[in-house]
Amino acid sequence: MLSYWEHTSFIHYDFIVIGSGIAGLSTACCLKERSPESSVLVLERGVFPTGASTKNAGFACFGNVGEITDDLRHLPEEKLLQLSIDRWEGLGLLRKRLGDKAIDFQQNGGYELILHTDPEVYRDNYQASIERVNDLFRAYFKIDVYKEDKEALSRFGFNSSIVKAMIYNSLEGQIDTGKMMTSLLNYAQQLGVKVISGADVMDLNETPANVEVTVKNHVLGDSSYLKFKAQQVAICTNAFSKRFFPNADLEPGRGQVVCTSEITDLPIKGTFNFTEGYYYFRNINNRILFGGARNIDYDTETTDEFALTDIIQHNLEYYLREMILPGRAFTIDYRWSGIMAFGKELTPEIIKSGDRIVAGFRFNGMGVALGSKVAERLCDLLLT
Repeated sequence: MLSYWEHTSFIHYDFIVIGSGIAGLSTACCLKERSPESSVLVLERGVFPTGASTKNAGFACFGNVGEITDDLRHLPEEKLLQLSIDRWEGLGLLRKRLGDKAIDFQQNGGYELILHTDPEVYRDNYQASIERVNDLFRAYFKIDVYKEDKEALSRFGFNSSIVKAMIYNSLEGQIDTGKMMTSLLNYAQQLGVKVISGADVMDLNETPANVEVTVKNHVLGDSSYLKFKAQQVAICTNAFSKRFFPNADLEPGRGQVVCTSEITDLPIKGTFNFTEGYYYFRNINNRILFGGARNIDYDTETTDEFALTDIIQHNLEYYLREMILPGRAFTIDYRWSGIMAFGKELTPEIIKSGDRIVAGFRFNGMGVALGSKVAERLCDLLLT
């Protein structure tokens, strides 16, 4: 049962956005920026955004040579180039909206490690791959984005018996994920966006007049529900979008992460990845944050369950100990996991479902880069 006050002040909106991650909050902000008089509500089922937005590694990146080379086996060059541009421009939108200081953006560059154990076809021909990707990107970026850095291996102190070479990208950077999401939430609220956490959306019902959004009311019991109403709805639930679109080309992918204790005189600075981006690490406050390895246990890691597994954790610790920080003393201070969304199609899914519902999901591990760009496109659909 709702009071008169609840009916008149909390239930009816011009727009409801489902999901308060990067894409959801960016969509809400975009709506208020373009239509300041509109009422916008964001519904989030968790206390924090559920998925990867508050759990990602904070990479401001748009792809490494190995990853892009593999993607070119599945996408035409022009489509892959556009996807990379969307990632780059999405990062620009995020930085412009919040400011570099607020998100602690640092353009320290990105590095790809070529391992002695990499497939021979790439390991022995990475220079040719660098040339191919640079040729593809040159018309847009106006520079050669990638180059081999022959001094980086010794400069960072990596184990040369494991790492063969390193490729450098000067355009990539890193952000503080916690500051980014806090700033995005604060900015949304300054614009007048309402955000309700703990709102588990159970059903959507589009009518000729509006969209009814049914939310479980946990306080009043499992059989109690609230019905919010909006003129239009945007679904921004990424890895959890199959609850609304069961036939979507989407599967969840868990990313496990560890973060070390502080390390004195840590020489490592920048963002780093290897094995086509399946492994990734960076410096953060004299620590190393290191995640990935889902490729060694695909079936288990294709899940939307937040958990840690011994096989992944031991693998991450091995690379920390033997390759990244050889001879360095450290402990693991933090361990966590986040849930990303992947599909056979490498580009995000942006759809209009009915007359009043749109959705954007499947970022293939690039939510930081693509979230703001997808939000712009969702706003185009909602406001035209």
